[in-house]
Amino acid sequence: MAGDLPADGAPPAAHHGDDHAHHDAQLDVGAWARRFDLLSDPHRLEILILLHREPGIIVGDIAIAVGRTETAVSQALRVLRHQGWVTSTRVGRSVSYRLDDDTVHALLHWMSAHP
Repeated sequence: MAGDLPADGAPPAAHHGDDHAHHDAQLDVGAWARRFDLLSDPHRLEILILLHREPGIIVGDIAIAVGRTETAVSQALRVLRHQGWVTSTRVGRSVSYRLDDDTVHALLHWMSAHP
């Protein structure tokens, strides 16, 4: 059992605790709280998942896919654009949307791998 201890002799829990304290000091808790707040709304989350799967989709197609009105989808997209998570591009008379935040993209990718 003594062979299981790290070279510095500290028990594994205490050794890992030091690592966590160092990482927590660099963690922007407020930014993560805002992310989770935005992700906690099921309608926004559904739109984000759709944007993750179908970059460049237009509002009307998003509304049909998620079963919401275009107005409701547009309001959710406005919040997500304001946060910097989504970008829009005019395509003729339509506007297409895509996910534009690497952290949110990674979270959605992780979620799809862990249903």
